Amino acid sequence: MRKAAVMLGVALAAWSPGQAAHVPTATDATPCQVPPGWDQVAAQGAKVVVFGEMHGTREAPAFVGNLACALAANGERVLVAVEHDAINDDDFQKAWAMPDAAFVPALTKAGWAQRDDGVGSESMLAMLVALHHEARTGRRIDIVAFSGVKDEAQARQFAHLPGQGPHDAAQAENIRIAAARQPYYHVLVLAGNTHARKRPVTYTPIPFDPMAMRLARSVPVIALNMTSAGGTSWTCGLKPGVVPKPHAPNTDADVECAAHPLGKDADLDRAPFIALGSLPGQQPDPDYDGVFWLGPVSASPPAVSAQSPKRTP
Repeated sequence: MRKAAVMLGVALAAWSPGQAAHVPTATDATPCQVPPGWDQVAAQGAKVVVFGEMHGTREAPAFVGNLACALAANGERVLVAVEHDAINDDDFQKAWAMPDAAFVPALTKAGWAQRDDGVGSESMLAMLVALHHEARTGRRIDIVAFSGVKDEAQARQFAHLPGQGPHDAAQAENIRIAAARQPYYHVLVLAGNTHARKRPVTYTPIPFDPMAMRLARSVPVIALNMTSAGGTSWTCGLKPGVVPKPHAPNTDADVECAAHPLGKDADLDRAPFIALGSLPGQQPDPDYDGVFWLGPVSASPPAVSAQSPKRTP
């Protein structure tokens, strides 16, 4: 097997916080490797694997990027789907076709300044930079920005759905369409873990069918929930002392985007891995097919400073 050239942690370590002009590099790289437990997933025969993350960690994008890199090194054609706005996907594709030196300036013009919520993190950008480098050297890796409605026609198509239903239905359709464009061995989707559920979301004021549930109606899907030893993640939430308004939206002044504590799911002294079912000694969550374990996690701040209202889609 020919070794892959990039390890996502190396690209992330080269990143300078808040400076989109400072490009993560692939120098002095360590070969990326398939994580333990992936063989269980591959044996299921599902083309699409959805990784449901808590946004804003260094470790979740690095995990998915490392897997994509390793699969491509094994000869697979891989699509990596990221939770950036579908309306920006054309710009993502144009950037993907550019040489390494032009990639980050082009990519980060496509909506990154609007993502102060953990989705447009340094780690997310480092993952894409590393995978772009692999693609430029001949690996068969593509990307797609899939989140939300891509145009007015799609908005009308799903307008009848309740609550957040139109958003997640559009996500599912955008992934399905992108996955059908090439004979991909695997489609790796990195999304918030609400979107990654395979049963209806009922804890919101208006229940809805999440992305992975809808996507599984048309293609085989394995959904994995992020688990960790705890740490921090970059998220947006109400500032201390702010009381939610029942009948009015929160304003920017009410919201703080920062590194916040993230509770642990288990005490495991293990390197990252995948498991179908649950972590050792725990009960399976029926919303997912399994878990991916990251170990301790740390917050990854925005790659580009926010210049518009904060969002938590």
